[in-house]
Amino acid sequence: MIETIRAAFVIARRDFTAIIFSKSFFFFLLGPLFPLGIGIAASNLGSQVNRDIETPTIGVVLSAEETENLLATRTRLSRNLGSKFLPELMVLNGLQGDEAGIIAKLDSDKSINAILSGTLEKPVLTGSERDVSQWRGKITLLAETALSQPAAVEVETRLVGQTGSSSERGQLLTAQGGQALLILLTMILAGMVLSNLVEEKTNKIIEILAAAIPMDAIFLGKLFAMLGMALVGIAVWSTMGLVGALVFGANWNALPVPAVGWPIFGLLMVLYFSMAYLLLGSLFLGIGAMATTVREVQTLSMPVTMGQLLVFFLAYSAITKLGHPVEWFAVLFPFSSPFAMIARAAQMENLWQHGLALIWQAIFTMIIIRFSVMLFRRNVMKSGQAARKKSLFARVTGK
Repeated sequence: MIETIRAAFVIARRDFTAIIFSKSFFFFLLGPLFPLGIGIAASNLGSQVNRDIETPTIGVVLSAEETENLLATRTRLSRNLGSKFLPELMVLNGLQGDEAGIIAKLDSDKSINAILSGTLEKPVLTGSERDVSQWRGKITLLAETALSQPAAVEVETRLVGQTGSSSERGQLLTAQGGQALLILLTMILAGMVLSNLVEEKTNKIIEILAAAIPMDAIFLGKLFAMLGMALVGIAVWSTMGLVGALVFGANWNALPVPAVGWPIFGLLMVLYFSMAYLLLGSLFLGIGAMATTVREVQTLSMPVTMGQLLVFFLAYSAITKLGHPVEWFAVLFPFSSPFAMIARAAQMENLWQHGLALIWQAIFTMIIIRFSVMLFRRNVMKSGQAARKKSLFARVTGK
């Protein structure tokens, strides 16, 4: 085992230095400029989807008579304006005149966007700045219609820093952004493992290495060398992005904070990218073991690429279904697990689950590498049962 690790380190150092100090690596670093526009478009699409699935709810803390009047007014207006035009109303009991209780309710109940209190003549809308500005006009419409008076009703607002509902929406946006970034980087970078292996197969370099070093060490070394190259590229791109954000004066406070906090979330992004890269890279090594020409590489890699998109869609669709069977399947399925787990990091605070997920992904990576080595030995090194049968046939027939 120690000898295999040492040999893998030698291969990794050889491939890593050869790639990093090559002229083509500079052009490789310019690659993300092209898919950057795609990433921005995907982010806008995710925001639109989030707006479409959001169901706003306003808590009502009024007298029994005014509450009944307000609910009847909403029902009447919904017939003409549509149910989606007006927010849902939820009656909250026991909070009349309790300002601290109203704020505590907003912070603890993620299903409520804002709370309407006071009276219909002098309503008070409590919530985050975003929710208050969004629903103030429609609450005014409801109050004026309920009072059946032409005079305008002035809605008093009371702002809080962040409600449970706004916090949940922010974490959902962080989860969507983390998943989109992971899939984009993985699909851009993982394919280089395949091209590197096929190139060395064509030049017969891989057979020379296999004569002196165990195949497991060669595959491990190549995989981690490409991972190191990918992390160097990501570090360069992140630095460029940080400099650009500082130059253009980005508003860092506007970034939704993930449940585990930004430092741990950033570390988990690196770890889950590494696992997603190793999983897909090990699969590409198996494809490279079977392919002998560039045309075969393209034919065999296309289903994997399409499958990776399906895996991403699975994890993306499970973001809002934490704890549901489909979300658990996305967490346990190795190829979707990194994307599903980074969404959990944005929305759930507990950390122990990430340790288990990383161990499970690492075990499955080793299984795929062993299978890829077996394929390589059978297809390139001509070892195994098929080769022995062929050799026996040649000795019997003399051919």
